[in-house]
Amino acid sequence: MNLGELFGFKKQASKSEAPSHWVKCPKCQSLMYYKEVEALSNVCPKCAHHFRIDAKKRIELLADEGSFKEHDSNLAPNDPLKFVDKKSYKKRLDEAKSKTGRQSSVISGSCTIKGLPAELVVFDFAFMGGSLGSVEGEKIVRAVNRAIENRSGLIIVSASGGARMQESTFSLMQMSKTSAALHKLHEEKLPFISVLTDPTMGGVSASFAMLGDIIMAEPNSLIGFAGQRVIKQTIGADLPEGFQRAEFLLEHGLIDMVVNRNEMKESVAKFLKLFLKD
Repeated sequence: MNLGELFGFKKQASKSEAPSHWVKCPKCQSLMYYKEVEALSNVCPKCAHHFRIDAKKRIELLADEGSFKEHDSNLAPNDPLKFVDKKSYKKRLDEAKSKTGRQSSVISGSCTIKGLPAELVVFDFAFMGGSLGSVEGEKIVRAVNRAIENRSGLIIVSASGGARMQESTFSLMQMSKTSAALHKLHEEKLPFISVLTDPTMGGVSASFAMLGDIIMAEPNSLIGFAGQRVIKQTIGADLPEGFQRAEFLLEHGLIDMVVNRNEMKESVAKFLKLFLKD
């Protein structure tokens, strides 16, 4: 896999087009050298389109250099229901582990952000669509407990298609489990900053992702519960333009702010400083 593929850039369709070290922005259609885009944290320099990035890159952008210490990396999902659709759940897990080198769709750990203590939880969409399962929920709860113990802030960066269907009710239970844990954080008067990226959908958006003291999103991120087609078929009406995009949600009061990726660390640090002030 080349770097363009790793960061979600669109490869050219044939050899007659530009070579693979060039990438095409899906929004403005500009053709750019991928290092130029990579230098801007994978944001298009022409139209500010935010390409998807992996969890490791996200941590590098938010945490102070060398400060991130991962926790609970040994936690791995099992297959309590022996679930099989087109493939067995076990096979899907093996494929996801092989693809990402991780046991789950969440990386969690302690770090500092601009010198301020924080527990950082980051979803990786590359691992089964960033789906929420039992392990992911447990990692979030443990991060909440560490934040309480260390009197630090909690940041969760969501990139998920929702609850993991292969775990059925076990995954749905994580919605209430994480929400209850966040209530404990609230009672301790410690901040939870929720960062929504493209996409944040399903059971994730219906639980902890929308419970932040501050909810911020990257530009044009897809945020919602059900897909637009399902909603349109259910209500029998056309949906507004830009429905379920970050800017639409901001305009209608569902999130607090839309923040460019290159300004995210500074914005998070300002709120941590405000909330953690003695």
